[in-house]
Amino acid sequence: MKVIEELVLDENNVAFHPMMGNSYQLNPIAKEIVSAIKQSKSKDEILQELSLKYDVAKEELFIDISDFFAKLKVYGLLS
Repeated sequence: MKVIEELVLDENNVAFHPMMGNSYQLNPIAKEIVSAIKQSKSKDEILQELSLKYDVAKEELFIDISDFFAKLKVYGLLS
């Protein structure tokens, strides 16, 4: 199981990992991305959903999502 799947998300955009005791403050879009990852959605599926929801160029959104995925890997939440 990926560590990110164990995160508990709350209404204040905080992600908490109960086994490690770590918490992470997320912005609303980061919370949407984490939620989508927990639902086993691919990066492409997340890109498609967010591009339909927000008025952002797909290229820019791809860069932002890729950066966020990289940060999740740095924190050990995603392999």
